[in-house]
Amino acid sequence: MRLWILSLALTAASLPALAATPPNAAEVARFAERQLQDNYPADGPGAALLVARGDQVLFRGARGEASVELGVPLTPDSVFRIGSVTKQFAAAGLLKLVEAGKVSLDDPLSKYLPDYPNAAHISVHQLLNHTSGVKSYTGIPGVMAGPIRMDLSTAQLIDTFKNQPVDFAPGAQWAYNNSGYVLVGAVIEAASGQPWHAYLQQALFEPLGLKHTRWGDDHALIPGQVQGYTLSQGRPAPANYASMSQPHAAGALVSTVDDLLRWNRALHEGKVVRADLYAKMIQPEGAALKEHYGYGIEHTRLRDGDLLAHGGGIFGAMSFLLYLPGSDVTVAIVQNSDSVAPGKRAPEVLARKLAAYAIGRPYPEAQAIAPAPAQLKSLEGVYRSDPKTARAIQVVDGRLVSQRFGGQRVAMTAIGPDEFVFEDGLSRLRFERDAQGAVTGTRFYADGEGEGSFSPRTDEPLPAATVAIALPAAARERVAGRYTREGMVLNVFQQGEQLLAQMAGQPSFVLAATSPTRFAIDSVGAVLEFAPESGPAKTLTLRQGGAVLEFQRAP
Repeated sequence: MRLWILSLALTAASLPALAATPPNAAEVARFAERQLQDNYPADGPGAALLVARGDQVLFRGARGEASVELGVPLTPDSVFRIGSVTKQFAAAGLLKLVEAGKVSLDDPLSKYLPDYPNAAHISVHQLLNHTSGVKSYTGIPGVMAGPIRMDLSTAQLIDTFKNQPVDFAPGAQWAYNNSGYVLVGAVIEAASGQPWHAYLQQALFEPLGLKHTRWGDDHALIPGQVQGYTLSQGRPAPANYASMSQPHAAGALVSTVDDLLRWNRALHEGKVVRADLYAKMIQPEGAALKEHYGYGIEHTRLRDGDLLAHGGGIFGAMSFLLYLPGSDVTVAIVQNSDSVAPGKRAPEVLARKLAAYAIGRPYPEAQAIAPAPAQLKSLEGVYRSDPKTARAIQVVDGRLVSQRFGGQRVAMTAIGPDEFVFEDGLSRLRFERDAQGAVTGTRFYADGEGEGSFSPRTDEPLPAATVAIALPAAARERVAGRYTREGMVLNVFQQGEQLLAQMAGQPSFVLAATSPTRFAIDSVGAVLEFAPESGPAKTLTLRQGGAVLEFQRAP
């Protein structure tokens, strides 16, 4: 769970295509190598990356270390956790059982788990596309703080969430749901008579030649598997531990970039499931339509074409696998850290950039300009897209920044008098004006795609900046320490006379004291309040974006 949002999912206007002819392999390789070097250090956690057009591998490489402690380098053959990319394997495995007549998509869950609450009203289809309404176990308070470490059977894991209140009636809404895919695994087990991962091994991995794709069993030696890391106080640290019995069919597989290419080629060329079932995987419907989610695959757009993809995030790893049907392009990225370092790009952003380049329609490289300070100042204001969502845009340290109320500031780079690009290099924001030249609002283009969404300018005042006070050393020392909540770790520490706070896996932020017990972080729209008792503070309360979370001081 990320409370201090590292990116605002803001994206922007797609500029016209810049190339009509796809680049050759050497050009793609140079571009991909540059992305690896710019995004990952040679002496820390890194990534393996593959770009292919059909069967032709355009680039295959790696950068960083498989073991930071031992200085062992990553290679393109390294084995990584792939997190929720697992879901499309689980979905396809279940569809193989549909092909065999052992399961129907309309079957009620009660056919396989008769004791599961309300199971007669939950269909297999709803488990696959996240419309079941069952509570996602990874969001249950306390689970990520310690219970996630326990080895559990499928039945024991289901017991941890089956009696939780549902989020909505089956089919009524959509909500990303790891419990739903644990239940997918349970259906596979009931229909096949095998553990879910053993069935996938037999039905998918072995027939397709996926030699390095398997359940990431903690108790097995897996050749080539890398160590997993997180970011703590700006430095790599061992990732938190979770038993791989618990991500289950929602996220417990490991793989390599080569296997992910083989998988993409087989799945999207009709070699895994029959055509009507493949169509269900990639065509969202019902409540999932608005969220662009099929079965373990998101169906969105890239450079005016179809994009079939899924990402993964799990302790110690992040991943992204995409496929472009028209051009037969695959991009697979797997990294052995669950964090994105400041100023770097997430696997999804890198994959999009690489795919766009590979089809000859690269996202334009922004050429920064330097608007006059008065020009930037004239764009300041509050822009509201709906009654609950507003964004403050203002000049900070000479740059225009955008900040969702309760969110993180994101600096923008001017590429035109009224056009700005976000730090991910894809998202763009354009200020729109009336006939008299007055700014009327902003148009925001997600991932550089589509027609953009308009947010009118309002008369609301900009949020006031925090005025910090100086604290004596004793007051700083009283609040410094390590605080935990439901698997989240928040460190408060001193650098010289300055207090900083850092959520595990995220950058550190300077705390501005407004009293000995209250500190603001304007750049992420957060406030930290410490218990006022004498002696070391026992609790802190984090307030951000409407959320109120209490942390306890760790021993």
